[in-house]
Amino acid sequence: MKKIILLFLMSLTTSLIYAQVDVITKHSGETVKGKVLRVDEYTVVFVYDGEDAENSIGKYAIEKIVYGKSGRTEAVTEKIVVNGEADWEKVIILEEKSYIAGLKKGGEVRGKTGLINFQTGNTGDKKADKKLKMAAAAIGCPFVLMISDKTTVGASSNALGGSQAIKTGIGYKY
Repeated sequence: MKKIILLFLMSLTTSLIYAQVDVITKHSGETVKGKVLRVDEYTVVFVYDGEDAENSIGKYAIEKIVYGKSGRTEAVTEKIVVNGEADWEKVIILEEKSYIAGLKKGGEVRGKTGLINFQTGNTGDKKADKKLKMAAAAIGCPFVLMISDKTTVGASSNALGGSQAIKTGIGYKY
């Protein structure tokens, strides 16, 4: 009888300890167990179960967080599905490296306006953004980390060829 009571108490203690572990579910299906310290605007800061070092994952990689202590589930972001170049409008351009934490590198992408460009600076910039997003969507990446954003200007911005916007980034997926 004592063994049964002892076994029951041990299983109850184990389940209470395990219940206080937070579970972060990523869009890739991977789960991370630990303690969520804070949810910032673009990142989630946590410590792995049994460790003390702080880690962070970009919110774009996270589907939900289940808090072990309260049992509350917090939806973080919706998964962005890009099936090809036609889905280019779904692609998000990111400018901070911390936002891509937890995502997988896809490949380098580039968007630029043509050499003969009759666009104003603003519309040329938008055209380069569109081409960058289209290139990312073509390789199945819903995110682009911008690594270079240049605008070259000829002798005069009103001359034939005017200015050319060139943007380079790295595509990321779940």
